[in-house]
This record gives sequence, structure tokens and C-alpha cells, in this order.
Amino acid sequence: MWFRPEREAPPTAGLPLGLADLGGAVPAPLTALAAQWLGMDEAQLECSGTAALTVALTALAGHARTRREVAIPAFTCPLVPLAIRRAGLEPRLVDLRAGHFDMDPDRLAEACSERTLAVVPTHLGGRTANVAMASAVARSVGAYVVEDAAQALGARIDDRAAGTHGDVGFFSLAAGKGLSIFEGGLLVAGDPVLRDSLRRTARRIARWQPGWELRRTLELAGYAALYRPRGLGMAYGHPLRRALRRGDMLGAAGEYFDADFPLHRVGRWRRAVGARAFHRLPDFISRTTAQARARLPALASIPGVHVFSDEGGTWPYLMLRLPDEATRDAVLHRLWASRHGVARMFVHALPDYPYLGTMAGGENVPHARDFAARTLTVTNSPWLDDASFEHVCAVIEATVVSR
Repeated sequence: MWFRPEREAPPTAGLPLGLADLGGAVPAPLTALAAQWLGMDEAQLECSGTAALTVALTALAGHARTRREVAIPAFTCPLVPLAIRRAGLEPRLVDLRAGHFDMDPDRLAEACSERTLAVVPTHLGGRTANVAMASAVARSVGAYVVEDAAQALGARIDDRAAGTHGDVGFFSLAAGKGLSIFEGGLLVAGDPVLRDSLRRTARRIARWQPGWELRRTLELAGYAALYRPRGLGMAYGHPLRRALRRGDMLGAAGEYFDADFPLHRVGRWRRAVGARAFHRLPDFISRTTAQARARLPALASIPGVHVFSDEGGTWPYLMLRLPDEATRDAVLHRLWASRHGVARMFVHALPDYPYLGTMAGGENVPHARDFAARTLTVTNSPWLDDASFEHVCAVIEATVVSR
């Protein structure tokens, strides 16, 4: 009897690649397609969202050499402070608004000074941050705004693309994102002087490295083959469940990051794969948005559960805040190891990752720690069918009501 792998839903709704994406004519360069869609004159491609942020901050530091601090939310991807340090700068952590992922305006104002190079408003899981607030605070001290739209390609704020409201914006094209070349990052800026600085900086610090590009090429080919309901168990599910059995939360969430992350140019084939797949992205976002809107009420009706929502965001997953940490952990105990795409965003607030060390502002971030302790995500992948979604809702409701 042939072994038939079980179906598995991914933790995020990523655009699957097809055979037609892997070869054939290229309609236009990926950067040109992205720039047009985002409403920008140009877009720049880097080897990851982290690399894009590193290039951006390195370039900006050349325009303001006395400014060494970058203000970021105290709950975000651990790669963000690593990128800041790679650029030779210092992260300054800002606590969140109570019960939310966005930076608290008063705490942001306290954190910013004449030493602040940039403020990084962060869109999380497709939900949009208050860029206008962050920009006002940044402008008051003469700092730049670097908009972190790594998880929000396709989101819109006031009828403009998220990621285009600051001085610089960046997006991730990593595995499981709306559009993926396995690892990649887009970088945009409205000011021609800044765009030129970004290009020159990338040429200087992100050189051609054939070894890394060969690795990413093979990984992208594997992603194209395995990012399927019956391939994800091998690529994602089995490693997740092994880590959970060991009690390794960082391993389960894929959060062992290295400060020496790669900086290199993206090869021609991966650029072409992204360009060929790009035309399917708007429809994919429309379909997953419709699915999320249809499913939100079921989760929002559970007593004590808050579902984050807005009008212009994208929906890689549904982000939930539960009544307390014990309830959240009880839900994850039942669902994280399942095949239903339930997961955590980031395991800790930034000060609590041992490998990040001490960061300015990290001594007083209670709201960030509370957010890390009470949130979980439910995939919005079309591969999570209605019956499985209803099961997830039932487990969450039963767990919340029983506590």
C-alpha cells in the first residue's frame, strides 16, 4: 500500500507556485511589476526583508551620521534588531498600546530624540499600524520613517499601498508570504536622492554570492514542490511537532536567527519566478480577504476573544487576543501541533530573546509582554477547509468557556 501524506494547512496564506511560474517568458521585471502595483516610480529587490531593512538603515545613516538609534516596537520579528545592529546602529524598544501591536504614542515620543535616526512603524500579520502617528513623532525630532510592511504586501492605508507612506518602506518575499521567491525583499522610497542612496548602498554591502544563491534556488524549487496540502507535513508539520515534543518554542516558531544573516544579490531565475507569479497576487489577496471576512464573525463571537481587523489590510492569518496567557497556552496545547494552521506570531517580546541581549528601552515594556503572552494566529490559507475551521473555533470556544 502506498503511503499517502495527510493534508496540512500552513500557518500563513501564501501564494502557491505553479509549473508555469518556474519557466517561460517573463512579462516584465519583478521590480517593475511591484513598483507599478505599489504606485511607486521604482522598487529595489534584496535577498530578504531583513536585508532590505539593513540596506535602508545603512543608507540613511550615511545622511545623518550623528544619529545612531532606531525606534521599534518591543514586539516584532527578532530579525529587526539584528538588522539594526548589522547596520551599525542601536535598537531602542518602544512599548505597545495596551492590547495592541502598535507602538504607544506617548512612549514613542519619550523614546525619540536628536539621536534617533529612524522610527519603524510595523504592520503585523497584514494589519496596519498608525503610520501617521509614527511619522508625526519622527518629524518632530528630525528622524526618518522606515515602514515595516514585511507582512503586509498588498495592504492599503487611505487608498495608498502600505509601505509607501514613510521615507522608505520594505516588504518580505519569504516562504509563506503572499508572493514568495523563498527569500527576498522589496525596498521602495519616494525621494529620488534616497533611491539612489539605497541602490549605491546595496551594491556596496550586498554583493553576488553564488553559494547563497544556489542554496536559495534549490530551496525555492523545494518550496514550489512541497508548498501543497500534502507536502507541508514534510516541510513544516514534522519539524514543528518535533520541536513541540522537545518543548522548544523558538524551534517550533522558527525563531533561531543568526546575526550574520546573508546579504547578497538575487539571481535571475528567482527574479523571473516572482515576475511570472505576480499577476496572480491581486486575485489571491481578494479571495483570501473575502474568506477572512466570512470567518471573522465566528471567532469574534467567542466570549473573551478579540480578533484584530481593519479595512485595508491583507489576511495571511487571523490574529486573536485571548483573555489571559493560561487560556492562550491551553488553546495552543490542543491546536499548535494539529494540522490546522494554528500558531504563534513571535514567541516573546524582544527583551526576552536570550540571543538579542540588552536593548535600550527593554526594561519597561509590560504591554509588549502581555501581547506576546495572550495572542495566537489562525491561518487564512484556502487549504483550511470550512470543517477544519469550525473545529478550530469549537476548540477555542470550549477552552475559553471552561476556564
